[in-house]
Amino acid sequence: MQYTKKRDSDKNSQKASRQASGLGRRDLMKFGAGLALAGILKVPEAFGQEGQPPQNTIYAPSGYAETTPPVTTDQQASQDTVYVCPMDPDIRSNEPGVCPRCGMTLVAGIPDYTAEYRVDLKVTPRAPKPGETAKLDFTVFDPYRNRPVKNFQVVHEKLYHLFVVSQGLEYFLHDHPTPNPDGTFTLNTVFPKAGMYRLLSDIYPTGGTPQLIAKTVFVPGTPPEPVAIPVDFSPKDTENMHVELASDPGQPVAGLKTILKCHVGPVDGFEQLLGAWAHLLVASDDLVDMIHTHPTIADGGPDLQFNLIFPRARTYRLWLQFQRKGVINTAHFDIAVSSLG
Repeated sequence: MQYTKKRDSDKNSQKASRQASGLGRRDLMKFGAGLALAGILKVPEAFGQEGQPPQNTIYAPSGYAETTPPVTTDQQASQDTVYVCPMDPDIRSNEPGVCPRCGMTLVAGIPDYTAEYRVDLKVTPRAPKPGETAKLDFTVFDPYRNRPVKNFQVVHEKLYHLFVVSQGLEYFLHDHPTPNPDGTFTLNTVFPKAGMYRLLSDIYPTGGTPQLIAKTVFVPGTPPEPVAIPVDFSPKDTENMHVELASDPGQPVAGLKTILKCHVGPVDGFEQLLGAWAHLLVASDDLVDMIHTHPTIADGGPDLQFNLIFPRARTYRLWLQFQRKGVINTAHFDIAVSSLG
């Protein structure tokens, strides 16, 4: 609230008026006090208690106090409510709707905390054999009371997204564990070779925030020899699509924004895959960093754009997934990220 100081000319005018009437300041105070005691003069409500202006009071150019209509509770709640995309928190709106980027329903009052949930993984058998079926059971625990989570939100048409990447980045899997009545999830899968595998769980516990949680599984046996991964931006012909990728800048820098521009075709029959025009999984060559994201620009046409920030100076493999005429297409590219300076 802003108070405006009256000009000296106004003060002089008021003083002259009092002198002309023959009443001094003390006389005016006595006169006003007498009227107040008689009940003839009442203190305006605009001056509140103890001479302080009440809330919602503004000062008009005329110098008289005016009181604005109070804001109702519903109006205030409407003004304060912000709808946020759980997957892309930078997408916000004052009205309900869907995220223009990933298609998820905007949520009112999404928590701002970033506490991480815990995922317990049970592998049966405990020492899985290459090429044989292994059962994976996932249990999610909340970070506050360490209790099993039983309720989850649907993210891109599924309750649980699981990505599996092998040591050496040769093997890639995007699958969806089956929910059980007790809140756990189960997936039967086959690890093709011995070595280390990283499993990335993408989940959204009810009342929390979306989570990306990585676990590690070791398959006994002789692991593959480490190999250098060269940069590879060559166009890829997948199941029934042609995929091209370019980066801006041409040499990505860790910690800075990188724009990935993707061109696909043919686009007849190009359709969304699990609620998005494309899915992108990024994994560093040492399997420390893993990122799951979706295009920031996509409309069903041949051109898509992803915005990324690579966390470290490493070589990364990028798996891109699309769907055309009911067929899932997967293409991978390799990109080297340098350090700043």
